[in-house]
Amino acid sequence: MSKIDEAREEFSKDLYATKLSGIKIDEIGEDFARCSMDLTPNHLNAYGGVMGGAIYTLADFAFAVASNFGKEVASVSADGHASFLNPTKGKTLIAEAKLLKDGKRNCFYQVDVRDELGTYIAVVSFTGAHVPKKKMD
Repeated sequence: MSKIDEAREEFSKDLYATKLSGIKIDEIGEDFARCSMDLTPNHLNAYGGVMGGAIYTLADFAFAVASNFGKEVASVSADGHASFLNPTKGKTLIAEAKLLKDGKRNCFYQVDVRDELGTYIAVVSFTGAHVPKKKMD
């Protein structure tokens, strides 16, 4: 099984992101993940724009994949900050999470969110706390 297939299988248990939001893992690397989400009417707010929470969910999932896949310890969000830069013009959002700094107890990731047209939608920074991995049944 390829690494991306392993990642997809492992994170398929995150039902909110994968099933309800429709997020897919497109690329995985060392301390890096690219995830995408095809937009549907379920992602829109009352005014027809993409809900900030949908954008944040995509960024959070990309952080989770990048900071946890293949690691001996887990990382959980301790703090997250989102700056929404532009409205979405496209039909798909793409989030790229990359490690900026890793320490003994914490890590820091930046997640850039763009649409498929290249419009820069948001930048989200996450401070992750390293915790022991739980065994899942």
